[in-house]
Amino acid sequence: MSHEMSLILTLTGGLLAALVLGLAAKRLGMSPIVGYLLAGFVIGPFTPGYVADGEIANQFAEVGVILLMFGVGLHFHLKDLMAVRGVAVPGAIAQIAVSAALGAVASHALGWSWSAGIVFGIAISVASTVVLTRVLADNRVLHTPTGHIAVGWLIVEDLFTILVLLLLPVFYGPREAGGPGLGLTLAVALLKLGGLVAVAAVAGRWLLPRFFGHVARTGSRELFTLAVLAVALGLAVGAALVFGASMALGAFLAGMIVGQSEFGARAASDALPMRDAFAVLFFVSVGMLLDPVTVLPQWRLELATIGIVLVGKPLAALAVVLALRRPLAVAGAVAVALAQIGEFSFILASLAAGLGVLPREAFNALVVASVVSIVLNPWLYQGTEALLAWLRRSGRFGARPADASTPTQAHRDAHRAVVVGYGPVGRTLCRILREAGIEPVVVEMNIETVRALHAAGHPAVHGDASRRDILHHAGIEEAESLLVTASGLDAREVVAAALDLAPDIRIVSRAGYLSEATAQRRAGARAVFACEGEVALSMAAWLLAALGATDEQIDRERERVRRELFEKPDPAPAAG
Repeated sequence: MSHEMSLILTLTGGLLAALVLGLAAKRLGMSPIVGYLLAGFVIGPFTPGYVADGEIANQFAEVGVILLMFGVGLHFHLKDLMAVRGVAVPGAIAQIAVSAALGAVASHALGWSWSAGIVFGIAISVASTVVLTRVLADNRVLHTPTGHIAVGWLIVEDLFTILVLLLLPVFYGPREAGGPGLGLTLAVALLKLGGLVAVAAVAGRWLLPRFFGHVARTGSRELFTLAVLAVALGLAVGAALVFGASMALGAFLAGMIVGQSEFGARAASDALPMRDAFAVLFFVSVGMLLDPVTVLPQWRLELATIGIVLVGKPLAALAVVLALRRPLAVAGAVAVALAQIGEFSFILASLAAGLGVLPREAFNALVVASVVSIVLNPWLYQGTEALLAWLRRSGRFGARPADASTPTQAHRDAHRAVVVGYGPVGRTLCRILREAGIEPVVVEMNIETVRALHAAGHPAVHGDASRRDILHHAGIEEAESLLVTASGLDAREVVAAALDLAPDIRIVSRAGYLSEATAQRRAGARAVFACEGEVALSMAAWLLAALGATDEQIDRERERVRRELFEKPDPAPAAG
């Protein structure tokens, strides 16, 4: 079989198997990640039937790791971490230390070296970003103090893991005989890291905003998406070739500097489909490593790993949060949300295995523990919530704090309206909202308009409002109203995306033609104003005034035109 055909079959087989088993897992109430891991097992070398090319799958997985790390960097905001640093930083460090200790003791008892056990323990200390955010969002606590603590905690874990990814090759990589000692090697590595950070900072401050601004002004979405991917992959590869750092670290820095710019929301939205596709292939490649023949003989390691993930980690988190004088409701929610492992665990284990630090059976234990914890985590979270609710009703501990699971009033009031488009209509509506004491968030595709709004001190997001990620950045979940004023876009997609994120939001939209107004109302818009109808109303009023009609006659005719144009029943479908 030719290399080209093997590549196509591996890509097609991996995606198809992931789609089928991901859908099956979702139908069973599980995370699709479980399906992706099982898909890798199905097309792997340890099951009959089609066997995908492992080398090609690993190459796809490398791209998946780069894009995953780029996505983590895009969503990394230092201010969010600083807001919860009093809990997230000591909590994450303590939990990592407990996991590393438990992993080292359990694996050493099974014959591993202490260093391998510590690395393994660190690998299982890191929760999955995908799973954690999904569980918090499904339970409507992602944008609450509890959610902020959990996400900040996860960011600290990710940053610590990135540091380990940087240092592992220094300590365990090959060194030439007579070469520099470990101390000098470490110093050189840290010096290179400083150079990489400095270059990334300069690029993020001066070069990338100008580059993305130039691409955005072309008006081509394809070119902007291509620019995002080129920056992510280019900086990742450059970090490896020039500075000797991992491509994962370069991708994280690229995402972080892009995410802090005015293009962060749009970059996250446009890169999301490609990132998700390759992330799926990353999980598929991990599933291909599962050898069922060795699962049963290694049951003690797998059981110990599951115990650390589902019992050791959450108990450590619970103890730390309670010791820091946070309510039991917050401590329980944070602890259970972190009781799982995912993508970073496999990234770290892959590097450690390549350096000869971890044995092969570590992957089996990680895959088994990942599947079990990902399957159980949503149910454990809901069960914990139900238990805490019962304890509150029974008076076993004080009333639940108002901010433990619901947004604070200040947070709800921060983004009360989202306005899509800042043309003449959008500017007028924004002025009226500001005069009423409401600061709207504007979503606009024109980057110059966004920059002007930022310069004036008004919040604005650059991107396509039909993308859920863009609406999320605009705070649609906390908004009371969405005003779609832009022309030249399919308002139905914006309405559908908004209602998916905020089912109770009040939507008012603009339509170019009366025929579009009906479709927008069906999509869920509460009120639709069609340009055709409004022009007809204005021209009719002007004509009547010119003919000498009274104000009462003009108002009566306005109502008649409004009924004729806006309130007529939807046309019946044509007979087939």
